[in-house]
Amino acid sequence: MKHGTDAERDKRITDEVIVDAYGPEEQALGWYYYLERKMTFPVAMRCIEVQSVSPLEEAEEVHVVGMTDEEDCMCEMFVRVEWMDREFGVPLIQLEVVDAESDTQEAVADWHYWFGDGGRLC
Repeated sequence: MKHGTDAERDKRITDEVIVDAYGPEEQALGWYYYLERKMTFPVAMRCIEVQSVSPLEEAEEVHVVGMTDEEDCMCEMFVRVEWMDREFGVPLIQLEVVDAESDTQEAVADWHYWFGDGGRLC
């Protein structure tokens, strides 16, 4: 999904997330630690898109309890959710924030912006 540019967001991503990242692996680690640092867990989120790698259906709400292991996030950012008495990872791009602190909202919006504008890690 291509969208308009946001100069402030672009600068934050360049300066805080992928600064000094010289390849996909370094970008992935930049995103992983940025999201882990900025997001406050647990956080309520809602599924905005069905994906074949996840059992969530559109509009389902989940509690995100943290990031998955960094090894799982080398191509896409995954978060751990509590759902139906289980805990597992789903793609962050599949979720939107329902209610959270501003830093969490900003971090998730940054990932959606970058990924939705064609940003890829591998």
